[in-house]
Formats: sequence, structure tokens, C-alpha cells
Amino acid sequence: MTNLLTHFLWPQFLWLLLTLPLLVLLYIWLLRRKKKVALRYASLSIVREAMGKGPGFRRHVPPLLFLLSLTAMLVAASRPLAVVSLPSEQETIMLAMDVSGSMRATDVLPNRLVASQNAAKAFLADLPRNVRVGIVAFAGTAAVVQSPTLSREDLVAAIDKFQLQRGTAIGNGIVVSLAELFPDAGIDIASMQTGRDRQRGVAIDQAAKEGKDGKEKKPFTPVAPGSYTSAAIILLTDGQRTTGVDSMDAAKVAADRGVRIYTVGVGTVDGETIGFEGWSMRVKLDEETLKGIARNTQAEYFYAGTAADLKKVYETLSSRLTVVKKETEISGILALVAAAFALLSAGLSLAWFNRIL
Repeated sequence: MTNLLTHFLWPQFLWLLLTLPLLVLLYIWLLRRKKKVALRYASLSIVREAMGKGPGFRRHVPPLLFLLSLTAMLVAASRPLAVVSLPSEQETIMLAMDVSGSMRATDVLPNRLVASQNAAKAFLADLPRNVRVGIVAFAGTAAVVQSPTLSREDLVAAIDKFQLQRGTAIGNGIVVSLAELFPDAGIDIASMQTGRDRQRGVAIDQAAKEGKDGKEKKPFTPVAPGSYTSAAIILLTDGQRTTGVDSMDAAKVAADRGVRIYTVGVGTVDGETIGFEGWSMRVKLDEETLKGIARNTQAEYFYAGTAADLKKVYETLSSRLTVVKKETEISGILALVAAAFALLSAGLSLAWFNRIL
């Protein structure tokens, strides 16, 4: 569906639209000339009697349709571009899902983990079958629990096997997802973390430029955020990062590769206090970080405070990832409209007056 006409590749052809008023004037002149010829008859009553009832407004319909056809053809010749909704080229979606201990909180019934599992499975059911999906589970560490696949059964089985663990390494979940999307890019979590042998603040992308042996790899050139249309990451978490790669640094790696990260915050903003393996902790959302990750990668943040909210979020994401707004040339559509008007004009003229115009 066309949303907004932007500009024309060949705008000079639009000047030809000025000929349309001349055609209208020519048509009016021909009608008047025909009327003057008719007045030469000795008796107009005889003419009317011979002709019967006139065609009335119908005689103007074919020329009007022909004029619309010419208009559509001239606009098509200028090669207009418009923002239209088209099927997405998205081929792979990585689900990065939080399995930290805080996901046992019951502020989202029956608890955050089960609610997220159920919503994720519903999301998979709504996706087109040609979209591959991979799953990364993260807590204190992150791991690929299912490589990108078309098998929804394998994905559901992987989701059902989630086990709660300590820690929340949101950045690690992002990095592992990126490493799965770009296996040859040299993205390595171990070399990305700020350690004893690396200065704090060194850009993560430097690690992607070096192999484990320290040798320089093929130079990496950043692209515009959100420009990579073959994959996206959906990050679902309920808490604050407690360990691992810095979340915003990991988001920068994704942004430099054009990958969008849609973030989903699960739970209540105030959070609640829970016990896990002898620990007592208060778990609440770090919405600012999640919003920042989405903003920096040209994606969106979604808040899911209840199981129903979470389901709606995934339904929204399903529609966002399968339909994309894109600037597209619509000359073909206008040419088709022009042909339809021309055929209709000729058809009505033949049916009503046994001639074409």
C-alpha cells in the first residue's frame, strides 16, 4: 500500500502535463464546431427527430477516461518513487532470551520465564515459514541453544529446555547473536571483554579486526545503523546487566553492522524481591539501557508488564519484521492504471457509440 509519494527520477517529463489543458480546450472546440455544423440544417426539429434522444453526459465519459489514461502515463514516464509497504527481505531472526535467576519472578504470571517462553512460541507460529530463527540464551554467560533453522519444532524444543542460571550478561547475548549472524567476522566475546590486558574504553570493534593470534584481519567498514535487512535481533530481558560485555558497546557492534536490535523489557518497572540459590535480590527493569540499545540500532523498545502485554509485543514484532516500508518506483503500477483507463474508454465508446472516441 502506498503511503507517501516522495520524488521523481525523471521530473522533466512532468512538464508534459501542461499539454492536458490544451487537449481539454481542443475537445471543447470540436464540440462547438460540431454544434455549428448541425445548425446549418434547415430544421433542427428534423435533426432531433432523426437522431432521437441524445447521449447526454455519456458522450463525455470515454474522452474523460482517455484523459485520465494520458495523465497516468505521463506521471509514470517521470518514474515516481513512493514509500510503500512490501514483504520484508528478513531472512534470519535471532532471539536472545534472558534465563537469569530473576526470570523466576511472578510479577508476570505464571512467572517471567514461562510467560516469555509461551510468547516466543506464539511468535514463531506467526512467522512466515521461510524466515529462519536462531535462539541464544544468556544469564552469566551466553550460548547458542539453537542455530538458525526453519524447523519450528526444533526451536520450540530449545525454548522448552531453558534452565535458570545466575548473572545477567546482556551484552554477551548480543555478541553471541552477532557472531552467529556473521560467523566469518571474527567477533569473539573473550577478546571483547575489558580484562587485565586491555585498557578500559577500547572499542569492541577493534577486537573484531584482530584474530586470536593478534594479526590484523580484513578491514571492517561500518555501515549505517539499521541498513542490514537480512537479519535482526530480538533481545528479551527482565533485568540489569551484572556481568559480561557492556550492553551499549555490544549494541554499537550491531549498529556498525546495520543490525537492528528490538528490545523487550519483561516485568514491572519497580520489580520485586526474590530468592534464588540462597541469594536474595531485587529485580527490576533497566529500561533506559534497553531503550538506548534499540535507539542506537534504529529499532524499537517494547515494555511487557504482563503476560498479555508480552504476547501483544511479539505479535507486533511479527508484523514489523515481515512487512517493511521501502522507497520503491511505482511506474509499473501507474502504467497499469493508464492501460486500464484506456481500455475502459475504448470499450465504453464502442458499446455506446459503435466507434472509438
